[in-house]
Amino acid sequence: MQRRSKMRPKKRHTVRNIILTIIGLFVVGGVATGSYAYYKVNSTITKMQKSSKTTKSADKITTSKKPVSYLLLGTDTGELGRDYKGRTDTMIVMTINPKTNVTTMTSIPRDTLVTVGGQQMKINAAYAYGSADSAVSAVENLLNIDINGGYILINMGGLVKMVDAVGGVDVTSPLTFTTAGDTTQADSKSQYSFVSGQTYHMDGNEALAFSRMRHEDPNGDYGRQMRQQLVIKAVLKNSAKVGTLFNDSLLTTISNNVQTDVSTTSMKNLALSYRNAFGTVKQDQLKGTNQTISGLGSTEVMSQTEIERVHESISQQMAQQ
Repeated sequence: MQRRSKMRPKKRHTVRNIILTIIGLFVVGGVATGSYAYYKVNSTITKMQKSSKTTKSADKITTSKKPVSYLLLGTDTGELGRDYKGRTDTMIVMTINPKTNVTTMTSIPRDTLVTVGGQQMKINAAYAYGSADSAVSAVENLLNIDINGGYILINMGGLVKMVDAVGGVDVTSPLTFTTAGDTTQADSKSQYSFVSGQTYHMDGNEALAFSRMRHEDPNGDYGRQMRQQLVIKAVLKNSAKVGTLFNDSLLTTISNNVQTDVSTTSMKNLALSYRNAFGTVKQDQLKGTNQTISGLGSTEVMSQTEIERVHESISQQMAQQ
């Protein structure tokens, strides 16, 4: 088993006029110096963009510096663009408020029971049976909210190189556990151990292992969601103050592992006007009760009280202008 030191000296990188924000990795493009640098970044952005009905209205929102919300979707199927899309086992509603300078991430359990097109299913299947827009609609209908900024779909396998690109992340473990023996780590080359309350400087592989472990967490999938948010929060914090290196490998990784309907205009607006909101990141979870449903297996059923609580919370975040 690979033993981790508590803290490693941080690598120092020169700021190169670009801000890489993940969500899971959420990418925000800054203004590059030099025509070649601009060309490389613009090419990366163009490759990962896919316009939707939300794109134009979202540009107006970010130009006006109003609160904006996005749906972060994480899948583990390899590079995006392949025939098999898989399911989105990570779903997070992210609200960014430039007035209060607060970003809030609300995780939605992957096994949440929803009805899509008259058919009951787990919410993580909405993307597999439709598209990213289908997943957005499923979340909007569940919580009675408007995701006005768009979506960011990320292959979680690409998280490794993205975390490495910002020099790693500092994360304090909320519990003591090892990744050895957990079935989610069966394909991991290295195993790691963590102690509750200790802070670790994680590279990409360790951050992925830390965020994926589920079966040894007493809180199950809810615990996994919280650890994912801790990693995303750490990357957001680094991205807000540390420039990301311009290298072809990184840009290729981003373009192959991120798909979004967020336009270049909104990305620039976010980089210029919303940056301070990434300094304070709050976390929340939609929580239900576990029930076994015929044909679906283990599901999370949300009470109306819990749905209304999360609805009100997100609505308040979006109303503070």
